[in-house]
Amino acid sequence: MARSICVVRLVLSLVAMDIFAIPSRGQLSPSQTDALSKLQSSANSAACSATEVSSCAQAAAKLMPVILGDSPMIENLRKLTDEIGGRVSGTPEMAKAVQWGVAGFRAAGVDVHTEKYKLPVMWKEGATRLIITAPASAIAGGATLRVVSEGWAPGTTREGIEANALDIGDGSDAEMTRAGNLKGAILLVHTEIGSTWADLFNEYIRPPGIIARALKEGAAAILWTGARERLLLYRHTNSLNGEVDKISQAVVAREDALRLARLVAANQGSSQGKVRVKLTMPNEISGPVEQENVVGEIRGYEKPDEVVILGAHLDSWELGTGALDNGCNAALVIEAARAIKAMGVLPKRTIRFILFSGEEQGAIGSHEYVKAHAAELDKIRAVIVFDDGSGRTSGFSLGGRTDTDAPLRQILKPLETWNVGEHTPDASFGTDNFDFLLEGVPTFVANQEVSNYLANYHAASDTFDKVDQRELKMNTVIAALTAWGIADRSEPIGKRQTRSELDAMVKQTGLDRQMQLLGYWEQWQSGARGRKP
Repeated sequence: MARSICVVRLVLSLVAMDIFAIPSRGQLSPSQTDALSKLQSSANSAACSATEVSSCAQAAAKLMPVILGDSPMIENLRKLTDEIGGRVSGTPEMAKAVQWGVAGFRAAGVDVHTEKYKLPVMWKEGATRLIITAPASAIAGGATLRVVSEGWAPGTTREGIEANALDIGDGSDAEMTRAGNLKGAILLVHTEIGSTWADLFNEYIRPPGIIARALKEGAAAILWTGARERLLLYRHTNSLNGEVDKISQAVVAREDALRLARLVAANQGSSQGKVRVKLTMPNEISGPVEQENVVGEIRGYEKPDEVVILGAHLDSWELGTGALDNGCNAALVIEAARAIKAMGVLPKRTIRFILFSGEEQGAIGSHEYVKAHAAELDKIRAVIVFDDGSGRTSGFSLGGRTDTDAPLRQILKPLETWNVGEHTPDASFGTDNFDFLLEGVPTFVANQEVSNYLANYHAASDTFDKVDQRELKMNTVIAALTAWGIADRSEPIGKRQTRSELDAMVKQTGLDRQMQLLGYWEQWQSGARGRKP
């Protein structure tokens, strides 16, 4: 699940410099090597802190040739995606991915361990099928429609559910009222084609209200019109707490869903009767199931009990192989650890590299990590997360804060020609920074260009060949330098916010409304989730 934010992202072009023109084979040219030498020698001109001459320019000069040159990252990613494939939490493939992560950190020379927690439910899709059963005129054009179950949706019986198909438009209250009696019907919801971050945001924000009314009025199931064209199928979950959802739901290939809508409209008031469909979705559900987060660590030499976290989620959906979401960034985290280790210089603080599981089910793995490490939260100085594919990083989302902006700019000063300073003060649910943010810990989520991310989001087309290897390497430099710079500063990049400061932040950013829509608000108000009142 990518970070769902509704902010303006500016598309900035990279400055054409020899140092950043990465050859296709990933090796540094003589001119690049010379440029790196110049950067090394000018280290004192680029500080990470306004009050000290820091090591950030020196770190950048050491990190770049390690990451931008030959490295195991791309082959590691290929093994994860081509050989393990899609990695739904709780499956054997996810267990193999955990082993992949452990092996990657060990090969990088980084201490590594796993931390276990319980995922409430194990879920697997059955043989999902959707067919038109009446009237005969609707069946004539083809009875079978292309469909997949929503993740963590309850299944039907083996015999399936047969009912009238009812078009409820975009699922707004007005459209659902217009549609009439929902009881016993299979509802068809329309969507827009997803092409922007705002579109993706709506894919998660809209369903809870629609589901609630469908349940209240006794609907039998919900069909979501696919937001991708060309019959591309993908999977989300509308249950964001790791529990099985309350009503059967499926995603119908866009062209098939639009045909179904036309058939429903054409047969309203027809003597042939309403369009009926049969949804068969024998999903397999069991649990709870034990899961693991993979944790690598480079201990700091001066303040080892203070921690900077660089993380990404390792799990994915399984229609594709989870390359853009989020295999490329899992590989990025391991590569950043390898590069920092290869520098041969320890940072002042500990850097912890975490591959979270359970993210696609509602950031379960990171939530469990925060609960398990509650006593350490005062000493966690920052959490950095990458979760938007391999699009170019233009800056970071600062989690509703402004105090961390200037220090971050100092840290990234050696990369200022990369235009990586487009930081935004937004805060949202959607990836593994969420529970750290609610605990007042400074968080930094990479703002990345859409690139080809949304076109392949959670879809059968999310495969290794979609990853922009050049941008991935550059993003890794940014990630590694950010983690290093925060860890090596004399002073923390920002304080842990109090509950009153967090209350003000969630209102100012609109995060309160998001939590209300997604079902987290009562947990926040009671203190069950986030920093206690």
